[in-house]
Amino acid sequence: MARNIQSLERAAAMLRLLAGGERRLGLSDIASSLGLAKGTAHGILRTLQQEGFVEQDTASGRYQLGAELLRLGTTYLDVHELRARALVWTDDLARSSGESVYLGVLHQQGVLIVHHVFRPDDSRQVLEVGAMQPLHSTALGKVLSAYDPVAHSEVLEAERKPFTPRTISELEQFEHVLDITRARGYAADVEETWTGVASVAAPIHDRRRMPVGAVGITGAVERVCQDGELRPELIAAVRDCARAVSRDLGAGRF
Repeated sequence: MARNIQSLERAAAMLRLLAGGERRLGLSDIASSLGLAKGTAHGILRTLQQEGFVEQDTASGRYQLGAELLRLGTTYLDVHELRARALVWTDDLARSSGESVYLGVLHQQGVLIVHHVFRPDDSRQVLEVGAMQPLHSTALGKVLSAYDPVAHSEVLEAERKPFTPRTISELEQFEHVLDITRARGYAADVEETWTGVASVAAPIHDRRRMPVGAVGITGAVERVCQDGELRPELIAAVRDCARAVSRDLGAGRF
């Protein structure tokens, strides 16, 4: 019979300890609770911290669970389930808006397109399932960056490349955009990624109210915008779609 790896057992016990009881624990508390020497506990905590599973509060020095665990938790929700729950609603959104619809999830330092509904006309279109979009300039990416702490960390570390003169790359201004996104519940991309193209997207949440993806529409500026602003009816349609998918995932009423 294979022997368990003691260091992994201790790390798992440490994560369980941090997940229950007090939100933050000091090194002494963790070591004594698990019956470990402080040096041993500190070594495990340092490794977990480097991997993003644990974070240390700079003011108190206490430890808490890190954002990387959110990434692992959200992947428990199979992308195929997310896509299956969104099929009907994204088809309806494409019909009502007359534009292409995209469903995206966080993947590495970008947005992975997991579902794409063609614009309902006879124009030639290319299926973009599996394509990657940037986090900092697209509507889908801004939504994920605003609501998902892991995506937020990723976008801060990534190169925020200017694709057009309208791309927001400077950190303070970008954080302000994320604040606006959270306040109004949707994100916009008006020629920030592609000249002549505009998008609007909203977040999708699961039963734990955790962000698991984003849904949005993309089309020509002259169709998606009016007088330089996103059309209100399209914003409402995208938000309604996101709420409907979230409800189907068990998130309840938003």
